[in-house]
Amino acid sequence: MKDVVQFLYDVKSELLKVVWPKTSEFVGATIVVLVLLVLFSIYLGIIDFGLSRLASYLFEMYGLV
Repeated sequence: MKDVVQFLYDVKSELLKVVWPKTSEFVGATIVVLVLLVLFSIYLGIIDFGLSRLASYLFEMYGLV
């Protein structure tokens, strides 16, 4: 039990040392992540669409469908 109490004390001690981001920094970083997520999703969607069209074309060309 003593080890658990010491562990929790150490956790509290370490959390007090953390420099938490300001709200504006947090919001800015969140917006950047969301924008990049949308752009990457669009990019992957375009690649997926193109490759599926290419596969369909090749399958039809060689009579596999």
